[in-house]
Amino acid sequence: MPTTGLQALILCGPGSSFPTFTSNPDENPKALLPIANRPMVWYPIDFCYRTGITDITLICPPSAAGAITTALNTNPFLTALPHPRPDLVAPTGLDQNTGTAEILRLPEIRELITSDFIVLPCDLVCELAGDKLLQAWMVKAASLPDLLGDGEPPYCSGGLGVWYETKTSTPVKGEETDFIITTPMPMPTVPMPKDTLLPHLSYLTYSMPKDSLVDLMDEKKSLPIRHGLLRSHPKLRMLTSHRDAHIYILPKWILEFIQDNERLETIGEDVIGWWAKANWETGLFGKLGMKKVIEGHREKPEVEVSLRDHVDSPPNSPWRTRDTLGTSPPAHLRERQSDGLLAKPREANVPPILAYIHPSRDDALLLRRVDTAQLLLAISLQLAKLPSIEEAVSETASPFAHAKKVAYPEGVKPRTTITRQDCLIAENVMVEEKTSIKESVIGANCQIKEGAKLFQCLLMDGVVVGKGCKLTRCILGKRSEVGEGSTLTDCEVQENLLVEPRTEDKDNKLMSSSGMEASEQEMQDALEEFDEEDGDDALLG
Repeated sequence: MPTTGLQALILCGPGSSFPTFTSNPDENPKALLPIANRPMVWYPIDFCYRTGITDITLICPPSAAGAITTALNTNPFLTALPHPRPDLVAPTGLDQNTGTAEILRLPEIRELITSDFIVLPCDLVCELAGDKLLQAWMVKAASLPDLLGDGEPPYCSGGLGVWYETKTSTPVKGEETDFIITTPMPMPTVPMPKDTLLPHLSYLTYSMPKDSLVDLMDEKKSLPIRHGLLRSHPKLRMLTSHRDAHIYILPKWILEFIQDNERLETIGEDVIGWWAKANWETGLFGKLGMKKVIEGHREKPEVEVSLRDHVDSPPNSPWRTRDTLGTSPPAHLRERQSDGLLAKPREANVPPILAYIHPSRDDALLLRRVDTAQLLLAISLQLAKLPSIEEAVSETASPFAHAKKVAYPEGVKPRTTITRQDCLIAENVMVEEKTSIKESVIGANCQIKEGAKLFQCLLMDGVVVGKGCKLTRCILGKRSEVGEGSTLTDCEVQENLLVEPRTEDKDNKLMSSSGMEASEQEMQDALEEFDEEDGDDALLG
């Protein structure tokens, strides 16, 4: 595909949501956990290539750089990636507590970004064609003067975020969601191509995590909606069961906005949330300092803003600034106005922020984040059901299809039961007689001994399952071993852990004492950090 001109940043965080499998994040970071036998980070990298983006940078803490570099050079899925290969950056100021917006303030990252860019999480599994998403952004939010002009202010390009429905045919209990409010955008009167994403686009007017919404409603004893929002947009759609996919297409000017607002910690909750409100809330465009960034006059915001302190006034237009304190553009900007496609606006407006709401039909393409053990198991089992490349027609094969369902048939002994339509068996797996494997994913170099029975399980590389074991809905970490005659149900087994023979356990995380201490310490640190936060600062309205 021709290059898009955009850069891609894939954020490879420490992965505190997988305490059983990332107890030693330096050696086994979250980005390398397997989803259906492929490293987690392979999926967003593949999404970038399918989008036409080849300028790809992985961003990780310095402690994880060695393990990810080794994987990029040795893992067969990562070494098979096309050229140019992704780069890896490990900023010295990046640690486990660094927010996603704070990452964009780090000097190494600011020097790296030279154009509009897309931000992705390392735990994204997206079957959606990224080029269609990019086309939708260019049609509805990108500014032709910004794309083809001389790069001078005022800047007009907007952004785009992606949300998806969590209540699908394969729901996962306890999956977190977000609260967003959208308003419809005018659709063209001419017929649109069948594969366009434009019907699923809308303007984003409000965004916050669902748990923050619950706290706000408990405090206010109601759902507070500002009059200014209703006056600006009479048609609103409120969504509570959708989740932010953390796919953001952002214009380059957003870096200056984040740099000037040190209170912005995360992209999804803070940057996107404030930006959405600036489109309709009186004076917020100026108070955030966004107006001066777009006009090219960067200064620190003069007022410490709180989203509960603004007074609404009737708007003039849905997508024009409400800044009553603003001034007209400088003379040198007015002088350079001209007719034609590259003409700049005569005054700075709030660029639109769009929401793509992924359809929730049963036949919709897979789009999920995989940031918990339950999702790791569910999505791996869902991908295992995809027809292999040798079974499907090449034009209809999923981008996530494997070459074969059983990569090494010679390792499977006679008198075994493997349901190939919903299983995935990797290279060099040895399966002995009288075993039963149903709806499971088996990693490379595993050994399944005689009489073992596996149902809806995920085994990472090098796992040994003892004779006569019965495993149901379990996840086994790398090089772990389950002793003979054990029965485990809904369990997680830490990497390199030996489960004693004839162990019977249910709904438990089997970890070494050191791993349990590390997990408890992570929980304690998180609680202390939560207690220190100012609750008002975390809310968007």
